[in-house]
Amino acid sequence: MLEILFLGTGTSHGVPVIDCLITDYKFCPKNVCKLAETDPKHNRTRSSILLSWGDKRILIDCGTDFRSQVLREKVKQIDAVLFTHRHSDHISGIPDIRSFSITINSRTDITDKTLPIFGSQETIDAISQAYSYIFDPNTFVGGGIPSLQRNVISDKFNLFGLDIQPILVEHGSCNGCFGYRFGNVAYIPDVKNIPPEELPKLQNLDLLIIDCLRMERPHCSHFIYEDIKNLIAQINPKQVLGTHLCHDINYETDEKIIDPRMTFAFDGLRVVV
Repeated sequence: MLEILFLGTGTSHGVPVIDCLITDYKFCPKNVCKLAETDPKHNRTRSSILLSWGDKRILIDCGTDFRSQVLREKVKQIDAVLFTHRHSDHISGIPDIRSFSITINSRTDITDKTLPIFGSQETIDAISQAYSYIFDPNTFVGGGIPSLQRNVISDKFNLFGLDIQPILVEHGSCNGCFGYRFGNVAYIPDVKNIPPEELPKLQNLDLLIIDCLRMERPHCSHFIYEDIKNLIAQINPKQVLGTHLCHDINYETDEKIIDPRMTFAFDGLRVVV
């Protein structure tokens, strides 16, 4: 049994969007940023999920809101991290992951443990550059730095008994952006196009979790709902959850007009498959 916890379901801006606050919500397309003041399902932190598999916990992406997400959901264990791509909203929480690369035996007895991280060559290179101090043996530790073991992946691999299949997708200028399939679930939070040769990896899905930036108006680097409709027609998943949602998505009204197999994820949602 696999549990998926949605730590975050928002874009790089998050929801509410600061721009809407500055303009007194006059230009918020569906008033979602104002509605978020009273409806927590409209509050969307940066996209990330936590997989619970047996006694293991696997994080996918570690973005800007990682610390607040962990505290909100009371996450006490992370055994490995998968990264989808190199963009800041998916890697900028890395410094805060240091608390999961130590073992606290007592207040004065703390030992290091190495946390494995996985991603494409491009993603691991970006992490190594952005956080070079973490991997420099001469770094002054001070308040602590994460102890991370870098793993470059390109093909299917097994992690803690769970088979994980990277799915190479197109997203902006990235050359190594992945979605991941585990069991009969696929998670693709950022995508503009899925190459035809990758589509066989998305057959026979019980659950597709997919980038759904907004309902209309094509975007240069993200799926909108029309793209998801086309993908559903090609791979026929049993259930679909939209994630990476901007303030153009109002779950209360938009869920009434989308494919009946699809709903929108929200922060704190737990799904068991």
